[in-house]
Amino acid sequence: MSEPSGPSGRGTEPDTSAPSKPTPSRSHDVTPGPSRARAHARRGGPQPPSGPWQRSGPPPPTAARLRTTEPAAVRGATLGSALVTAVLSASLLGDGLGTNLLIVAVPAVLAAFFAARAAGRRLRPWTAVWAVGGLALLAVPALRDAGWPTFLAVVSAVALGSLALHGGRSWMGVLLGSAGLFSSLAGGTAWGWRGVRGRMEGSRKRWGAALRTTAVAAVLLIVFGTLFASADAAFADVLSGLIPDVSLGDSPWRLFLFTLGLVGSLAAAYTAAAPVRWDGLALPPGKARGRLEWALPLIALNLLFAVFIAVQLTVLLGGYDKVMAETHLSHAEYARQGFWQLLWATLLTLLVIGIALRLAPRGRDGDRTLVRSVLGALCLLTLVVVASALRRMDLYVDTYGLTRLRISVSAVELWLGVVLVLIVVLGALRPRLLPRAVAASAAAAVLAFGLVSPDGLIAEQNVQRYRDGHAIDIDYLRDLSADAVLALDTLPEPLRSCALRDIERSLRSSDTPWHAMSLGEERAREILRERGTRDPEGSCAAVRVSVEERGNGDRGHEDGRYVPNELNDTSGPHIPSDVGDPNDPR
Repeated sequence: MSEPSGPSGRGTEPDTSAPSKPTPSRSHDVTPGPSRARAHARRGGPQPPSGPWQRSGPPPPTAARLRTTEPAAVRGATLGSALVTAVLSASLLGDGLGTNLLIVAVPAVLAAFFAARAAGRRLRPWTAVWAVGGLALLAVPALRDAGWPTFLAVVSAVALGSLALHGGRSWMGVLLGSAGLFSSLAGGTAWGWRGVRGRMEGSRKRWGAALRTTAVAAVLLIVFGTLFASADAAFADVLSGLIPDVSLGDSPWRLFLFTLGLVGSLAAAYTAAAPVRWDGLALPPGKARGRLEWALPLIALNLLFAVFIAVQLTVLLGGYDKVMAETHLSHAEYARQGFWQLLWATLLTLLVIGIALRLAPRGRDGDRTLVRSVLGALCLLTLVVVASALRRMDLYVDTYGLTRLRISVSAVELWLGVVLVLIVVLGALRPRLLPRAVAASAAAAVLAFGLVSPDGLIAEQNVQRYRDGHAIDIDYLRDLSADAVLALDTLPEPLRSCALRDIERSLRSSDTPWHAMSLGEERAREILRERGTRDPEGSCAAVRVSVEERGNGDRGHEDGRYVPNELNDTSGPHIPSDVGDPNDPR
């Protein structure tokens, strides 16, 4: 979006909602008039500053200094959209997320659009990218029942929406712009209140007529709706599905959601009309070092990376068994021991690259070539380290199964590899595009993580391992969300009922309406409705006894949990066991 062309924006009409009134004189007005200034000068005192150079009180906050212009009076369309957002938030979000977030987001986006159009701002390509990405992320709660990818998607959607309103090109602009919406909460609320007060003063008769009309319409709908509902059961069912169930017990929660929707939409509109230019903040450039001073440590680090990668290639090409014999580690222990260190090595490498870019000299062509060569080599070597870390996690998952923690850290490591590729490519071609590209890749990673259904992948991978002859941890799988029902439904009895019993109870006790239900929950309800669980209480208890008895005769952990003796354990088909590593948190 571009900046407005004037104080009130290009194409902004004057506000005629309230008659203009002369500003009364106040005793605390510090701007001296001409007669007062001349009298002060005749008395021999220093003449106080006047006009726009005058400043009184503490300096304004950073957001106020970086806000390029103050928006004109709020328009009726903006106020109406904000009010609709608040009403929908109170009536829908109290029942759950599902498609409700997308429904609530529509009037909020309209409020920001109307405010931006009144201020003369126009849509730009990156603004469209952030806006479309934010709306796409809000589709994750509509598709997945798991709470943890939903939380990541909602937070990322708010960040992208804030970026769409503020814009941002530099690292500081992208970082602060993604959270800059919170700086407009107070200003947006005050802006909206001023608009409402101005319209109330200039059109009391119209507001009174609107309130009377609304009251009459509400009375008619309630009276005749009640009569029709009592006369026809089918119409009563349709009416109950359309009207949200609002009780006095959740009134404080509904009021909070109403306030949140109203304040949030007004903040978005206020930001769209007068964004904060966070790009105006920049870190001071670092003091450039000599070539030898900064390049020699990085060259030594590159050599260390090269030696490590050579050892990894030797292990993968035939020396694996020898390394295992010399270190006295199992395959899984070797994989688990290295993954976390390699993850930290990747993060620290990104930190080293950031520091080197601030300290490296780039005044001459030779300096820039050296920077690109050394840091490019470091990025490429780190990509091999990322591949090694992912390979180690793959070996570990093959042995112990997939969990939420393991799939999460693998996704983070994979995204770090994408960031390194962006640094190599854009660092050589379009360095100024790098901050926005990294932010877009993070949003895309969160969106992909939610769409692939991590809980469903966890259940599917563990069920497949069970079919391949490994043991299965039913106690862990039963704590997954409804997204896992499709895979867990393929287990034989009594494992299937043991895994699905808690999920079925949770769904049965929930009265979530259709608009607050995710696709994963709806599909799980349909599966359990067609093929419910048996009464597995006795069966699950007997399975646990069998596990304890077998664990006493076999090798186990110090905490008493059973672990199969061999990696390819072929235990009985209906005996679950905890195959997680006690040294690896879930």
